[in-house]
Amino acid sequence: MLDHYLTIKENGVFETIIQKSRFICHISRAETEEEAQQFISQIKKEYWNATHNCSAYLIGERDEFQKANDDGEPSGTAGVPMLEVLKKRQLKNTVTVVTRYFGGTKLGAGGLVRAYGTAVSNACEEIGIVDRKLATIVHFSIEYSKLGKFENFLDQQHYQIMEKQFTELVTLYVFVDYHDLDSFKSKITELSNGQVSCTEGEQKYREKDV
Repeated sequence: MLDHYLTIKENGVFETIIQKSRFICHISRAETEEEAQQFISQIKKEYWNATHNCSAYLIGERDEFQKANDDGEPSGTAGVPMLEVLKKRQLKNTVTVVTRYFGGTKLGAGGLVRAYGTAVSNACEEIGIVDRKLATIVHFSIEYSKLGKFENFLDQQHYQIMEKQFTELVTLYVFVDYHDLDSFKSKITELSNGQVSCTEGEQKYREKDV
């Protein structure tokens, strides 16, 4: 697993009008090539009457799986510029489909390259990008009366709470970077005067807006 990588914040869609043609960019996360292909097929089925449904994806820790498809546009004028936007923004595990409804004005090869690249770039800007960073989930339990004190501490120290469980005690599950584990546990011990101990759990990605 990668320590961290960039990807799209959430699945979304953004439309751009260029020379009267509609360019509808759908963009989504995909963990496998199969997921990416399923997403492309889904959009093609939904927009079956479009002039073109061009696509591109980057999948894998080292971008092992990447593909660009022009879907009838002149070779290299649609899928490749879409893929180049994903590469330039260093996005991983991301798939995009740009649906075009022809508006009557031919754009030429250069115009198409700019249009498809712009459609994906605009969608990324509108939907947003996140940095997914691998962290360890550390949990500890405290009395209800001390919840505010610990929440304030975590907020001030920029630790992200993944989950809270309320039983006889409150259990907080917190994202902690690997290199910060010992320091975090020491801080919690100090804050609780030695009354609270931390337990390390699974590793998960936490997301931060870029």
